[in-house]
Amino acid sequence: MPRLVAIIVAHDSAAVLPACLAALASQHVPAIVVDNASRDASADMAEAAGAQVIRNARNEGYGRANNRGVRAAVTAEHVLIVNPDVILRPGAVDALVAAARAWPDAGLLAPRLVEPDGRFFFQARSLLAPYLTNPGGRLVLPQGDACAPFLSGACLMMPRRLFLDLGGFDERIFLFYEDDDLCRRVAEAGRALVHVHAAEALHGRGRSSAPERGRVFRTRWHQAWSRAYVSRKYGLPDPSLATLVTNLPKVLLSALVLRRAGVERYGGSAAGALAFLRGRTALAREGLPE
Repeated sequence: MPRLVAIIVAHDSAAVLPACLAALASQHVPAIVVDNASRDASADMAEAAGAQVIRNARNEGYGRANNRGVRAAVTAEHVLIVNPDVILRPGAVDALVAAARAWPDAGLLAPRLVEPDGRFFFQARSLLAPYLTNPGGRLVLPQGDACAPFLSGACLMMPRRLFLDLGGFDERIFLFYEDDDLCRRVAEAGRALVHVHAAEALHGRGRSSAPERGRVFRTRWHQAWSRAYVSRKYGLPDPSLATLVTNLPKVLLSALVLRRAGVERYGGSAAGALAFLRGRTALAREGLPE
């Protein structure tokens, strides 16, 4: 077995982190938890579970925190990037390792993600996929190991050296589309993206962080901004104006009927698109250095 270290980025993740760490420990995978300034007991819980903990003074975003964790995993040949709301089922790690041996050209490997309702999550296309583009988005679920246009950042295994050579996650992105961007760069490096069917992981989807006021607006802001950013990065049409035009009437209608959820949802998307058009960065919004 290659030397494997799990990297988990936590932010107010105390409700889900113990189960994630317990599943890794049962499969003999050491973990590094990068805590993004949690206000709960996430960091203390991780230390009590035996994980190495890196405490960030503030929330630095998904990509930056993962990069810091991977750099700290100096003994690892492979890193396993895992969201705190993911539970690797027994045998999943062995299946991923076996797949890495079977497919030595693989740059990224990911387990079969099972959602809380029992559905098997598989994204049949990616905005940035340079191959296997599937423009119609036809969904045919794999029945075994398969190359894929996209692998979810919820759980990824990758050679550490390749991750570092490619520059890790793009740190200009605070949240969203970091995994699409990494998948694109792995594919452009001539390495395969492999879905490993025998490796199963339960994904809580959206449970990585505790709910907080303004979370929906902030999430939608970053979704809109990051989509525009990666589109420009790879020479795709800028979706910002269309996003703004689509969401502004929905914001106004939601405000008119006093529907706060709609104001936050559509307002966040409109604000993120407008910020990108005006040249504002995601890091500036979060008060982080460029």
